[in-house]
Amino acid sequence: MAKQTKSKQKSILNPESHTFLRNYINNASPTGFESSGQKLWLEYLKPYIDRSFVDPYGTAVGVINPDEKFKVVIEAHADEISWFVNYITNDGLIYLKRNGGVDHQIAPGKRVIIHGKKGTVKAVFGWPAIHTRLGGGEKETQPKVENLFLDAGARSKKEVEDLGIHIGAVATYEEGFDELAYNYYIGRAMDNRIGGFMIAEVARLLKENRKKLPFGLYIVNAVQEEIGLRGAEMIARRIKPDVAIITDVTHDTTTPMINKIIEGDVACGKGPSLAYGPAVHNKLLDFVQKIAADNKIPVQLRTVSRSTGTDTESFAYANDGCPSVLISIPLRYMHTTVEMLHKDDIENTIKLMYETLLELTSKTKLSYL
Repeated sequence: MAKQTKSKQKSILNPESHTFLRNYINNASPTGFESSGQKLWLEYLKPYIDRSFVDPYGTAVGVINPDEKFKVVIEAHADEISWFVNYITNDGLIYLKRNGGVDHQIAPGKRVIIHGKKGTVKAVFGWPAIHTRLGGGEKETQPKVENLFLDAGARSKKEVEDLGIHIGAVATYEEGFDELAYNYYIGRAMDNRIGGFMIAEVARLLKENRKKLPFGLYIVNAVQEEIGLRGAEMIARRIKPDVAIITDVTHDTTTPMINKIIEGDVACGKGPSLAYGPAVHNKLLDFVQKIAADNKIPVQLRTVSRSTGTDTESFAYANDGCPSVLISIPLRYMHTTVEMLHKDDIENTIKLMYETLLELTSKTKLSYL
C-alpha cells in the first residue's frame, strides 16, 4: 500500500499580506493617536473597496456596495495600550499615566518610543539594580505606576523639553513583529491590530474572488476601544448597521496562572473562539456556527457574563439594536510586548468571516419570535 501523506492546505495569505501584517504591527497606533496606523490600513484596503471615510475621531471605514440599504459591519479596533507623559522632574526623568490597560509589572527594563513634537525619541524604563533592591530585611519594591519612570538620556527638564517631549506625549513599547517556531507570531499590539489585518484580508478575498454581496459591507477599524469602546460607539450610530460581526482577541487559557474554571478552555491553534453572552445575538451565533461546521472550520466556545469587554456591546446596543456576534482569536500574554498567536487561527478566522458574508442576506432569519 502506498504511504499516505497528509496534504498541506494552501495558505490564503500571500506575500503582500505578510508584509502588510509586519508593517502594521510594527507601526505605533496608541489610543487617541491612531492616525498613522489608520493611514497604513486604508492604503492597503483601498484596492478592495468602493469608497472609504474617516470619522472625526479617526475611525476608518471601507465600504463595498455603498448604495445598498441593508448594511453589514465587520469590525476590529485599531488602538494599542500605551503611556502618557505626566510629569518631568528637574533631573530629567519622566513619570507617566496609563493610556489604556497597560501592564505596569512588565515595564522595568523595557525600551520605549516617545512620540513628541519633534518626532520620536528613544527612552527606557529605568529600574534600580537587583543589588540595591535586596538585603537589609526590607520587602523588595514592586513596580507601580507611581514609581515607574522613563530615562531618555536627558539630565534636566530643559533637556527633556528640547527633545520635543511634552506633557501629554505618548510612549509605546519598542518591540515589534517576529516569528517563532511552529507558525506562531509575536509582537506588541496584536490586540487588536490582528483584527484590522483580518478584516482587510476578508475584503481582499472578496475582491480577488470576484464575489458580489447582496448588501453594503462596512469594514470598520475603530479607535479608542482600549479606554471604553468609544470609537465603536460613535461609528455604530453613524452607520446604523443591520448586522455586525466583531473580531478581537481572547485569552489562551492553557498557559500557567490562568484559571480555566473562570476563563474557560481556549487554546491557540484550535480555531477562532465564539462567545455566548447577553450582547451576542443567539440566532446570528447559530448561523455562524453552522457556517463553521459546513466549511469544516474549527471553532472553540466560551461564555462571558455581563459584557464581552469588546466593541460588540457598542454595536449590539446602538440605535434600535443590532444583531451582533463576536469572533475572537486566541492570544497568549495579552497586554504585554510578546502577545502571541497562531497562523492557523488567523487564517481560520478570516475564512469564517468570509464564508459568513457569502451566506448572509437581508432575508437571513434573525428574529427571536
